[in-house]
Amino acid sequence: MKRLAFALALAALGSFVACPMEPRDRPDIACADACKKTIFACTPHECDRGCAFVLDRLVEREQRTVLGCMERAPKCGDAEWADCAVKVGAHADGGPGVPPELPSEF
Repeated sequence: MKRLAFALALAALGSFVACPMEPRDRPDIACADACKKTIFACTPHECDRGCAFVLDRLVEREQRTVLGCMERAPKCGDAEWADCAVKVGAHADGGPGVPPELPSEF
């Protein structure tokens, strides 16, 4: 009887470990789910990769803006994801300008 209980416990533990579950509320997973439903130019792999690539913007709550930009993008590559991530929120203006050159010592 003890062996049977041990075997069942071990089997239950093995099935739990073999089937990891990811929380659906992570920003990159929520983005990828939305991408797969709305952006038909992207494959599921490209949605997963792109949303992981722009995770910093997703944490800033810019998912809707980034995905809206991706809907208008001609392709679904890294360059398009990066371009859409740059054009949102406080980053939309391209950031500060180039600082002036330091005076020469000579």
